[in-house]
Amino acid sequence: MSRKICFIFPGQGSQYVGMGKDFYENFEAARKIFAKADEILGEGFSGLLFEGPIEELTLTKNSQPAIYVMSFAIYQVFSEMYPNVIPYACGGLSLGEYTALAVSGRISFEEGLRLVAKRASLMQEACEMSSGSMRVVLGLEESLIAAVLSSEKEVCIANVNCPGQVVIAGTKSGLEEASIKLKEAGAKRVLPLEVSGAFHSNLMLSAKEGLAPFLLKADLKDTSTRFVMNTVGEFVEDLDKIRQNLIAQVTEPVYWQKGIEAMEREGATHFIEMGCGKTLQGMNKRIGVKAPTYSIEKVEELAKVEEFIHVIT
Repeated sequence: MSRKICFIFPGQGSQYVGMGKDFYENFEAARKIFAKADEILGEGFSGLLFEGPIEELTLTKNSQPAIYVMSFAIYQVFSEMYPNVIPYACGGLSLGEYTALAVSGRISFEEGLRLVAKRASLMQEACEMSSGSMRVVLGLEESLIAAVLSSEKEVCIANVNCPGQVVIAGTKSGLEEASIKLKEAGAKRVLPLEVSGAFHSNLMLSAKEGLAPFLLKADLKDTSTRFVMNTVGEFVEDLDKIRQNLIAQVTEPVYWQKGIEAMEREGATHFIEMGCGKTLQGMNKRIGVKAPTYSIEKVEELAKVEEFIHVIT
């Protein structure tokens, strides 16, 4: 039986003080990645991940590159331990899409980090220019949420993550009004998210416009590893379309569930989540993914994937 292993990477919001420190302490491959990050972003960047403070780490301008660096460091360790395990496909949630882009070989780690840092800085600026936020709607189908929001000018669907979990974004006043209507329509709960802005909405338009020139000139390469993208929830191979989707992703919804289902249709046999937390593993369970999902966040979790790795190599 041929194995189709898919690597998936988390997005913003999963950061915490101490992230990646155990990989840094135990593996030279990880230390090299953190050293490159310090060269590009400043000498103290790794220290921010390892020591905090959390208030500084949580800022959009810092949390996005932090998660990118940690996820890639874990991948680098994994790939050196198991060089014969080549991903069939890669995908990432929002920010994680850039990690997937680099791991799939379409961009270098360094250039990917520069793009992430630029994206994070521009999104931080957009957050400061508007009073936007996000909320997660639990227990209501996407179609019903879309119907409720059709009359709302200041709120939109931002993420369709898994059954019963849709994220909306917009102005704070708009979210208050929309939350009341969504509960009246049958939502079990509408909960605020700890984010600094309305990501994947038109309140990020300035960030999208600022990022576009950098993505258009980024040095992307074709590879055999397939790539699933957020804005379409499907495989995308054409490099120009990849650029355009990355630009659009700043203001358009993330269709994470559709992307995972696309991998399943293509016969995914295993999923490996690399990075902070186990959010994507939990989403796969709610989506009903039949293939097993492994999550690698800590060094000891490498052992959990070792058994199945030995079977396929």
